[in-house]
Amino acid sequence: MKNEWPLWEVFIRGQHGMSHRHVGSLHAPDPETAIRNARDVYTRRNEGVSIWVVEARHIAASSPDEKGPLFEPSESKIYRHPTFFDIPDEAGQM
Repeated sequence: MKNEWPLWEVFIRGQHGMSHRHVGSLHAPDPETAIRNARDVYTRRNEGVSIWVVEARHIAASSPDEKGPLFEPSESKIYRHPTFFDIPDEAGQM
């Protein structure tokens, strides 16, 4: 598969959204082409205002098998839960 273009993960920020969300993947030879192709494929109805593309080989992810050892220590740190903090109304949406 040496002749295959790299895989890119596509993230789109919608007109009414605050953050980018993963919408799919595509193959492209470079970032500029990946952005143009992502625009054509994933924003056909003008729903996006920003596109991120990330070459899939640069994404590091945990394995579902590591769920226990990776997330269990945080259960004992109750101060990390936002229920202990009062957020002022002036802060707006976070």
